[in-house]
Amino acid sequence: MLRIIDDRTGEPVDAAPARRGLTRVEVHASGSETTNLRVLLVGDLLVRTLELGGTPVWALLTGGRRQAELRAHAATLGIRPFEDSPDVGAGLGEAQAVHVTAGGEDIPDGVRIAVAPVEPGRPASGDPAALRLALISRHHSAPVRLETAGLDDARATLARWRGTVARWARQPSRPVPDAVRGRLRDAWEDDLDVPGVLDVLRHVETDPDLADGARFETYAYADRLLGLDLTRDLGAPS
Repeated sequence: MLRIIDDRTGEPVDAAPARRGLTRVEVHASGSETTNLRVLLVGDLLVRTLELGGTPVWALLTGGRRQAELRAHAATLGIRPFEDSPDVGAGLGEAQAVHVTAGGEDIPDGVRIAVAPVEPGRPASGDPAALRLALISRHHSAPVRLETAGLDDARATLARWRGTVARWARQPSRPVPDAVRGRLRDAWEDDLDVPGVLDVLRHVETDPDLADGARFETYAYADRLLGLDLTRDLGAPS
C-alpha cells in the first residue's frame, strides 16, 4: 500500500485508503519552469505507482499560465497527459484527493505532496530521458541542482542500462525474483522513494547470483514506474 507524507501534517497517509476506490491526483503547476516540470513529473510517478497497485486514478493538471509550454516539455520527458482541471469541488466520488505542488499553495481538500525546487529554472537541453533520470534521482522532498556533470552521468547510465537490457533480453527469460520485487515495491510505496528503486536496479545489475533473464524482467518491470524507456534498444545490433 502506497503511503505518502502529507506536507500539511508531516504524517504518513495512505494514498488510496479505499480498496479499488478512485484517487484524484491533481497537479498544481503555474508555469513552465523546471520546478513546475518536476512537480508534474512527481504527479506522473504518483499516478504510475497507484496504477501498479491496481488503484483507478483521475489525473488532473491545474495552473493557469503557460500550460501549453509545460505540456510540451512534459511530453518530451515521457510524462503522460493530464486532463485539464475542471471545477472539481464535488469530485467524482473519489476516496482520496492528492495534490502535488511546489509548496505554498492553498489547497482546500485532500493531502499534499510538496516538491522541492530545481535550479536552474529553465529546462535543460539535450536528451530528455537523461533529464528525467536526473530529476528522479533525488527524492521529491530534496532540491535538485541540474549541472553538466550530473546530466552527463544520467546520460551515461541510461546508455549503459539500455545496452545491457538489450543484451540480457537475448537470454532465456526468468521471473523477477520475489525478494527483488518486494524491495522495489517497498521503495516506491514508501513516499515515492524513486532513488531507492534506482538503488535496487544498481544492485540487480551486478548481483552475480541473478540470471540475465531475471535482470531483464526486473528492469522492464521497474520501468513501468520509471518511464525511462529502458527496453528501447531491444533488437538493435550489438
